[in-house]
Amino acid sequence: MNIVVSTLNAKYIHTCLALRYLKAYSEPDFHVEMAEYTIKDPAINIVSDLYMKRPDVLGFSCYIWNIEETIKVIEMVKKISPETAIVLGGPEVSYDVPHWLDRIPDADFIIVNEGEISFKHFLAEHSGEKRYEKVAGLAWRKNGKPTINPPREKLDLKTVATPYRFEEDLDQLSKRVTYFETSRGCPYSCAFCLSSIEVGVRYFDIQKVKDDLIFLMDNGAKTIKFVDRTFNIKRDYALEMFQFLIDNRRPGVVFQFEITADIMRPEVIAFLNEHAPAGLFRFEIGVQSTNDHVNELVQRRQNFEKLTRTVMTVKEGGKIAQHLDLIAGLPDEDYQSFRKTFNDVFAFGVEEVQLGFLKMLRGTGLRLTADRHDYVYMNHSPYEILGNNVLSFDDIIKIKRVEDVLEKYWNDHRMDATLNYLIYHVFHSPFDFFQEFGDYWESKGWSRIGHQLEDLFARLKEFLTQRGTHNEVIEALMKYDYFSRKKHRPHRSWWEETLAKSDLEHYHRWLKHHPERLSDAFKSYSLSEKDLMKHTVLDLLPFDLNHYLTTGEVKKDQVLSLVYYHPKTHEPEHYSISLNQIQLEERSALS
Repeated sequence: MNIVVSTLNAKYIHTCLALRYLKAYSEPDFHVEMAEYTIKDPAINIVSDLYMKRPDVLGFSCYIWNIEETIKVIEMVKKISPETAIVLGGPEVSYDVPHWLDRIPDADFIIVNEGEISFKHFLAEHSGEKRYEKVAGLAWRKNGKPTINPPREKLDLKTVATPYRFEEDLDQLSKRVTYFETSRGCPYSCAFCLSSIEVGVRYFDIQKVKDDLIFLMDNGAKTIKFVDRTFNIKRDYALEMFQFLIDNRRPGVVFQFEITADIMRPEVIAFLNEHAPAGLFRFEIGVQSTNDHVNELVQRRQNFEKLTRTVMTVKEGGKIAQHLDLIAGLPDEDYQSFRKTFNDVFAFGVEEVQLGFLKMLRGTGLRLTADRHDYVYMNHSPYEILGNNVLSFDDIIKIKRVEDVLEKYWNDHRMDATLNYLIYHVFHSPFDFFQEFGDYWESKGWSRIGHQLEDLFARLKEFLTQRGTHNEVIEALMKYDYFSRKKHRPHRSWWEETLAKSDLEHYHRWLKHHPERLSDAFKSYSLSEKDLMKHTVLDLLPFDLNHYLTTGEVKKDQVLSLVYYHPKTHEPEHYSISLNQIQLEERSALS
């Protein structure tokens, strides 16, 4: 029997852990081939590839991001290979199962919830006596009518074979994200989340976990993302794992975790700040809302004071990047309340703020009680809300504009110095900056076209200019950010030159003869005038940039800024000197 399990990932870099569990649990009794694609791949290409594998059983792992594309593939496969048994599984089809049996008539079976045992049991029956009613956790059609077998007991995770050591994965480990589980389940009951449906947390054998992590690192894995819903729910367990990862890290590897910040013990943070190498760990923290009433309505317990302590202490440690999540559209969170939530979280100054919109997922408590808050939402995935009794569709459109420029400008870190100045010196609040810029962005039609790095700077300048708030300080910060993003000396682009050609030639000559005035490191390069013209950018600033970057204070001064693009490292190096100092030395030399 030829068995293929497949999924459509969001991007090539992602991998599907579910397929690997099914393969690991089914073998050696049944050989299972894995086939991964992306939602961007043409459906006919996916179907052609699957068809050439000649599967007798074809399984699809279904998620909110791929179900619509998967249905198109299933329909074509069934037309060209009607004898192939198509089996669905995954969180998207594990709830409202009769709906899916009705909507996808070409799907023959659905594995509900945890699939390892049920899938293997199904394969045994399908290849034998076909007593499908014996397979716990299986949904199917008996005499054309939907039949859902009783659920299966939870799997003992300590008995599960490793899904991380397949030969076909090894050469791709360094190029893709490796998803890793040390536990299943969530201790919380947030009404918007599928993880809340499973009561209790189960753990894999910790020694097997450690052995698998060592194997992955030794075979080139660079990004390992733990999918545990709350990695730090058990203090001692989290500490042991953090210590293990620190002690056994390999060069270039990064570990990502989902943590609950308000239960993170201070001694755990202190341990990480002292012992974790910078860049080894990344934390994803679901804040969602800072409105206590809103959190209560979705059965979410969150102590914002303790959350703040954790986030700020981690930030002050300077070792761990943080990604904070927000959800727009929760019950009783109107536009102004969400604005406050956004500003509360943005005030932390973390590396990333992810703004998402509430999705009414099948099986969640919030979807079942949607009428209480007059929710209107999409009928098909991703089931995103279109409005409720306190948040109109007009409000949602406005917040989506915030999300658009937040991703392009803040989370991509294209101009950190500029944005920090604008947010805290020009606009009333971070949210107001992103909202006003997002509104202008949409009014210009920029959301429908592509953008190069130069375009992003030019469009921000245009927005600020028409607003009447663009000035020479902002221009200088924008140039600093722009020059810092380039690997080679940029050609003149969106900015106005501050130095005439004769001035440039004059300062090039002076720097050739006095490089030590910038620094000993700059002097060691022994640059000629030709080198200076080819590999540096000179700019005249109206303030001391280094002083501002260090203190946040704008100190007025005429400063000559030089950015050197090293021809070997291709890394920009920033130097500056007061124009008064140059002029004093020139007068002294003449006298």
